[in-house]
Amino acid sequence: MTGLVLPGPRLLDPAGVPPLRWAVVGTGIGAAFVASLHAHTPQRVVLWVARDAARTREVARRHGVERSTTDLAAALADPEVDAVHVATPHPLHRDQALAAIAAGKHVLVEKPIAMTAVDAAAITSAAAGAGVLAMEAMWTRYLPQTDVLRQVLAEGLLGEPRLVRADLGSAVPYDATSRLWNPDLGGGALLDVGIYPISLASMVLGPPAAITATGRLAPSGVDAAAHVLIGAAGGGAALLSTSLDTALPAVAGVVGSEGHTEIAAPFYAPTALTVTVGPEGSTRTATWTHPPTDGPTDGYAYQATAFAHYVAQGRVESPLHTHSETVSVLATIDEVRRQLGA
Repeated sequence: MTGLVLPGPRLLDPAGVPPLRWAVVGTGIGAAFVASLHAHTPQRVVLWVARDAARTREVARRHGVERSTTDLAAALADPEVDAVHVATPHPLHRDQALAAIAAGKHVLVEKPIAMTAVDAAAITSAAAGAGVLAMEAMWTRYLPQTDVLRQVLAEGLLGEPRLVRADLGSAVPYDATSRLWNPDLGGGALLDVGIYPISLASMVLGPPAAITATGRLAPSGVDAAAHVLIGAAGGGAALLSTSLDTALPAVAGVVGSEGHTEIAAPFYAPTALTVTVGPEGSTRTATWTHPPTDGPTDGYAYQATAFAHYVAQGRVESPLHTHSETVSVLATIDEVRRQLGA
């Protein structure tokens, strides 16, 4: 019996994509994004925006960004800025993204793109109307291993997708004033990390036909844990878990009628993908592993390269993560939170 050979990832050449001039809003995850951008692509951040002037200046200096400001409106009006990375807390995403779109800037918004599906639709509709690209920063979609998985599914190696399993969660000490536990700051497991397993299920199975959820609420009222059963229109299902009060393995897998695949922990970051096909007793297995030295191992640069490529193509949405799917994932989170009473 011949061995199983997996397709290789289809990667964009960062040097072959026109560089954009970026403004970054926020100094949290924005710092990791900038470091990846500058290390692995010709994309360049020219302006950093955040509320604390001294801290923003220091972070910008450390990452080789010459200019910083506390004035978002001025940054959005800057003719030397082509694109904006919104990397602020969740409740700020909608208004900041809409402001960037109104200024004619392409916008990459950290996940979740907004607090609700309604707000997500407002962003995507505005971008489509303005003719600029709006994309949720679901960076996992642009990783090499995700492209391998897409090809495995498209080639039918697994047969008909029947089940998606994924979990992601950490044991975070409860503090009602911190962002993760504070409802006014967009707290809760679902919006922070639960979006990753839900997004994976959406990519494989499509939009849900039925959603059933159980879980726990924190004293502050946000979701401390959620366990979700999703039924898809095609007959497949997803079993997903997320948590802020329990450390979960952070593994994922897709089971099909002809085989299955396992994504190594943490499944949302560059790791490895193992595919097993064939009937019991005569299975074939192959593993694709993210190279430790070939390209970025942090993952964010793939997303930035794809973003710039789509801008050059004149797109208003990512073909790998469309506006309708972005809104659908938020609608799933909305429903789970409703069922939990979050």
